[in-house]
Amino acid sequence: MINATVGCRFMVFGHGKHAYEVVEGWGKHFYTPFVEVAGLGVDSNDQVFVFVRGIEPILVFDSKGNLLKSWGRGYFSRPHGLYIGPDDTIYCSDDGDHTVRRFASDGRLLMTLGNKNQPSDTGCVNKDYRTIRQAAGPFNSPTDIARDNEDNIYVSDGYGNARIHKFSKEGELLLSWGEPGRRPGQFNLPHGICIDKEGIVYVADRENSRIQLFDSEGKFLDQWDANRPTDVLIGGNSLYVTELGYKVGTRLISTKPKDGIPAARLSIFSLDGEVLAHWWSDDGCAPGSFFAPHALCLDSKGNVYVGEVAITSGGPANCHTLQKFVKIC
Repeated sequence: MINATVGCRFMVFGHGKHAYEVVEGWGKHFYTPFVEVAGLGVDSNDQVFVFVRGIEPILVFDSKGNLLKSWGRGYFSRPHGLYIGPDDTIYCSDDGDHTVRRFASDGRLLMTLGNKNQPSDTGCVNKDYRTIRQAAGPFNSPTDIARDNEDNIYVSDGYGNARIHKFSKEGELLLSWGEPGRRPGQFNLPHGICIDKEGIVYVADRENSRIQLFDSEGKFLDQWDANRPTDVLIGGNSLYVTELGYKVGTRLISTKPKDGIPAARLSIFSLDGEVLAHWWSDDGCAPGSFFAPHALCLDSKGNVYVGEVAITSGGPANCHTLQKFVKIC
């Protein structure tokens, strides 16, 4: 285990000001072998919204892991990303029917972006980003959502497209940027997105193994290395990143990590791109470790929640799908 130490009572994950204890079995009331956690968000009351690939897609828990309510049945084809705005409205991306939906906290549908079951024409076959011939408009298997200080909505359009789309709060498309490729400003599966208080847009460019930074008009600013990042989230003056790594099941994939670490992990960066802490293990199903981390969120106390899609990634059915890390420093 890297960046983890064993104390007299528990194992500490992370380092320095970013040290955590894992809460084993958090949210156990919904644990089943076949439920995957695709998206996560926390509202202003520290209620945790869990977007699962199950019969009830939205599960809502209190901070102790007690199930409060569930909703969303019949809305979604394949849940992917979830974002909660400052007004506690919930945005959900569906990479199966090519839409993004906005809900009130009680589950009332408020807005739909995109046309259900009508993907944009990128030439993509079977959601394989390698087959994309050209970038196109919204959407072809959208992945994640974020909002800026002016309530504009940003969507990463990733599995079947290679673009970021920016909408007004009313849902009007304002601009799009990106195309398939590896150069700055190009994407190979933009998978997660977030925005800091200065308006800088962070994109988890998964299959290019980097995080790209843009201004609000899509101008490229910088890029940082990461091991197939899946989700990005601003917390205080740090950027939290889930990294899928370079394993599928028990085998390594052909692409090699630049830092030599194939395991999935959670990393914490400064907003200057410096790695402040990260941890992983060769046993991705061990408590506190990761097999296929896909989503994360933070509550008001700085505690971190990480959701995983182990089954999709070739993992065992009994691997954890959701973990809570309590901040101890």
